[in-house]
Amino acid sequence: MINCLFEDFFSHKFPQPQYLGAKAKHLAWIGKHIPKNTKIVLDAFSGSQSVAFYMKQKGFKVLTNDFLNFNNQIGKSLIENKTEKLSDRDLEVLFQKNRKPSEFNLIENIFKNIFFDESECKIIDSFRSNVELLSPIKKSLALAIMNRSLTRKVTMGHFAHTKALEYANNPDRIKRNRNLARPIKSIFWDLVKEYNNAVFDNKQDNKSFNKDAIDMISNLSEPVDLLYLDPPYCGSHPDYQNFYHLLETFTEYWKDKEFKNGIKHYFPKRNSGFDTKKDIIDSFDKMFAAANKIPYWIVSYNDRSYPSQEKMIEMIGKYKNVILDKKQYNNDVGGKGSVKGSHELLFICSPK
Repeated sequence: MINCLFEDFFSHKFPQPQYLGAKAKHLAWIGKHIPKNTKIVLDAFSGSQSVAFYMKQKGFKVLTNDFLNFNNQIGKSLIENKTEKLSDRDLEVLFQKNRKPSEFNLIENIFKNIFFDESECKIIDSFRSNVELLSPIKKSLALAIMNRSLTRKVTMGHFAHTKALEYANNPDRIKRNRNLARPIKSIFWDLVKEYNNAVFDNKQDNKSFNKDAIDMISNLSEPVDLLYLDPPYCGSHPDYQNFYHLLETFTEYWKDKEFKNGIKHYFPKRNSGFDTKKDIIDSFDKMFAAANKIPYWIVSYNDRSYPSQEKMIEMIGKYKNVILDKKQYNNDVGGKGSVKGSHELLFICSPK
């Protein structure tokens, strides 16, 4: 079905994500369904940015969006960014002394001895103070690498548990994952080359946004050929804000939030409209109506999610012709929705 009009850029590799629900393993499958003559793609729920990066590799102009800012920083650094990479001098700046310790102490004050010990928290806060000295794109790249470093430092790669320090001192756990016992700075330095090598110019003016998906689709300033949708899998995948709250807190560096419970989750949470059963059908209806101006859609989904695949086909069918493709999971990885025997779904949508 696909014949890209442009040069490909597959010599550039996407840094391996550690993100529940990331589509890195499904890219070739998704790619089979990209319509011929596609030029501009919008990824409205970009998450790890693996699909947006794949679309950039194929030479398309990519608009990528996520309502969580830590995901947007990956988009700024690897999708929008054409040439800027972190230099040795940048690394010296990032890990110098905290410029404003009375202002940049959030991680130490809130998260000390929950996920990281006091010395590591001080380094993370210092980094956050110094990243402001970089250009906007280099700042995004540095934040993306640090956020990836933080997930490597924690068992299971997320922040919805309070066992991080216990596991970091467990020899058996360290044997399986040596990053648990490594300094954050060391992990970060190891990742820099991988992220720098992922920066390339595909000769398009790609953009990354941090918006509500429905607002993003409703207010497009240019025509889009293909809309890719990977909404939260309500009822079958974890709450991303719960699992990655620390990354959003670190990126935003909030001063006006409450931090509650054992994992110090920020409150109030952001509302995507796609996380709860009471909101999600109305949100899908609004999004599909707004997206009707875009000729082709590819919607990623899971057959354990709410609403059902039959209901999704009914809702999409008001606006587009729909073909369903599916693949079965054969092992229990990737979150609750990706259990053995469940199916990853693609709704392939074309004009009526």
